[in-house]
This record gives sequence, structure tokens and C-alpha cells, in this order.
Amino acid sequence: MSVVSLRIDPTYRQPVYQVEDQRYDLLGEWLTTDLGTFFLVVLDALAMADDVARGEPPFEEWSSENYAVSFTPSALLIANLWVPGAEGEFPADVARAAIEDYWRFLFAQPERPAVREYRPDLPEWQAELLRWEEKWGRTHPYRGRLF
Repeated sequence: MSVVSLRIDPTYRQPVYQVEDQRYDLLGEWLTTDLGTFFLVVLDALAMADDVARGEPPFEEWSSENYAVSFTPSALLIANLWVPGAEGEFPADVARAAIEDYWRFLFAQPERPAVREYRPDLPEWQAELLRWEEKWGRTHPYRGRLF
């Protein structure tokens, strides 16, 4: 069972979250605002979570204008850079499951109408997966597991 419930806001067509346990509020905020609706960013988060779960350092430092984020073998650490005191530590397995659920949630949404230059012949998520693998020169660790 996920600690974050997700839906699309009907007015703005953007992901919104809800948590029963307020300890996970910052995790839901980070998913929906920092990862947003960008498959490439979610792919980064999935790969970083997987890297540290296997005892390796993340392949890159998390980059964000709004959040300081650290992936460790035991936890995901998040601090909102604009809200003093808005920081949290989430068990790695809980955070990884929430990121996986967020991928599934985005994947299940109808594709947004847009003109895409990169692989318009593929669904957006598949094109972004190929872009991710080309960018980092490696097979995404979730290939064959989640997609």
C-alpha cells in the first residue's frame, strides 16, 4: 500500500497528492512538483533509488531549484529550499515504492497532445526511456521490471 495517493486535478490537469499520514506530506509534494509530469525526471529518481539500493552511489547528484535531495541506502532525504523546516527522511524502501507508484500513475494517464521531435513514433514514456538510456550510456535498471 502506497503512502501517497495520487490523482489528476480536473481543472489544471496536473498531479495532486494526498497522504493519510502527514509524515509523508513532503514526499508527496516532491513527487508531484519536482518530478512533475516529466518521465525523464522520474527515470532519474528510479535509477538513483535503485543504484543506492544496490550499494552504489547515485549516478549523479540530484539537481533541483526547489529541493535538496539525497538518496542513501537507508533513506531518501528531502528538504524544501523555500520553506524553512520543511524537510524529511523517508525509509528507502518506502520512498522507492512511492517513486515506482508515481511512475505507474503517470504511465496510466492519457498521453498529452504535443509535437515531439524525438521518436514521435513511440509512446512518450518509451521515447523518454530511450533518451534516458542514450544520455547515460546504460540500460535503465528498471527495464524489464517496471517497464
